[in-house]
Amino acid sequence: MPGSTTLGPGHGVDAIEHPDAQRLALVTRELHRLLEMAGPNRITDAQVAALCGGEVHHRDEFTQWVGRVAQQLERATRS
Repeated sequence: MPGSTTLGPGHGVDAIEHPDAQRLALVTRELHRLLEMAGPNRITDAQVAALCGGEVHHRDEFTQWVGRVAQQLERATRS
């Protein structure tokens, strides 16, 4: 679909509008920044657990995953 970004596991594919995909890329990039930074604005470990549905996750693994997803979304939404 022109003007969209395709998301899916390969068999059932869903598409979201390009502006929504760009916004999602921006949000994940900002989330990654807040996970990596030091100081009072850093996302806490309790907030990381909440973002992960209450499951205990290693902060580093989650931070790397968010960064990887942000990069993939940024590549997919470049105009």
